Amino acid sequence: MTSYWHPFANMATVKGNEFVVTRGEGVYVFDAAGNRYLDATASLWYANIGHGRAEIVEAVKRQMESLAAFHTFGDYANPTTLALADRLASIAPVPGSKVFLTSGGSDSVDTAAKLARRYFAETGEPERVVFVIRDWAYHGMHGFGTSFAGIDPNRAGTGPLVQDVVRVPHDSVEDLERAIDEVGPDRLAGFFCEPVLGAGGVRPVTDTYLKDSRRLVDEAGALFIADEVITGFGRVGAWFASERFSLEPDIVTFAKGVTSGYLPLGGVLASPKVAEPFWADGTDAVWRHGYTYSGHPTVCAAALANLDIIEREGLIPRVLELEIEIMEALESLLDHPNVAGLRGGVGALAAVQLDPDLVAEDPSAAARGADAARSAGVITRAIAGGGFQVSPPFTITSDQLDELAAGLRAGLDAI
Repeated sequence: MTSYWHPFANMATVKGNEFVVTRGEGVYVFDAAGNRYLDATASLWYANIGHGRAEIVEAVKRQMESLAAFHTFGDYANPTTLALADRLASIAPVPGSKVFLTSGGSDSVDTAAKLARRYFAETGEPERVVFVIRDWAYHGMHGFGTSFAGIDPNRAGTGPLVQDVVRVPHDSVEDLERAIDEVGPDRLAGFFCEPVLGAGGVRPVTDTYLKDSRRLVDEAGALFIADEVITGFGRVGAWFASERFSLEPDIVTFAKGVTSGYLPLGGVLASPKVAEPFWADGTDAVWRHGYTYSGHPTVCAAALANLDIIEREGLIPRVLELEIEIMEALESLLDHPNVAGLRGGVGALAAVQLDPDLVAEDPSAAARGADAARSAGVITRAIAGGGFQVSPPFTITSDQLDELAAGLRAGLDAI
């Protein structure tokens, strides 16, 4: 009997029935019995470079031999953290951005929300406290992130958390404009936007939607906050989706792919405009915010090694090839009676959508299908709206994509 309380799990069914993963290699992981599984989701969207990279292990080992850990509060720093901050600033979608490090994506969302409100307090508009978020959005599970959830079950039973949050349809510029007018432009702090909605079902929107939304937020004098926890570090064929879609966000949240999950790390990129009140010569504005492990040197060493691999192996251009190859492999599933269609086609992100009537009749269908696919040797996840997640490591080959599709078909057959 386990003592571990699993996230997002029904412990009544999980206890004593855990799927124990013991090893990872490339696009595969192995269970305690030695069985091999293709990781179609890059774990939780993050294993961009694949599993078992010795270069990351060696970088971590070298760092731990010199300085395993030390805080970065106040004026404390270490060479590895400073190097990572400069590296991230060099690839940020807005030149001159400053880098605030956290422990993960949920930390990053709460950091971005607090920074947005504090920015306006410092610039003489403390009444700007309202955030607009979108249906199907997932912004982590901290206080702000839970309040921002566009996936209803993620807020269930928590009671009131952060107030002044307005939710709009995920793909309607008109509804966003209406919401801004109703809130009052002078009360709007920011708009949180996943350039491609991830956990909410892999739901891309048009370039026009993104650019028009960016324009509306700017006209309101508010901040455009790009949640790139999933889409950052190559997942959509650029370092950031904001770069690919020319969004020039005021704030970017990131995590996951910055280390490919080898160690927990997240952060916020603050544009020069947002950073200026806190960085200007002579300012007395101190942002009293941070985490014990902000700038953890060992974690930063893993990130630097990960970024080296992404660059050296040309994995971002490879994602643009996968953008086509993944959809081609999944098209073979469109003849299945349980499949309503495919979503994605933006980088290494896709979803196989189950028939809505099937999902309405049996909300557990996608989860049961994912379990069956795993039994057939392919790991996927049920995502919001009733579909299978497809977000493999960037190192996956064409043959392995065929293997992925065959495993998903086995899951569909089992439903």
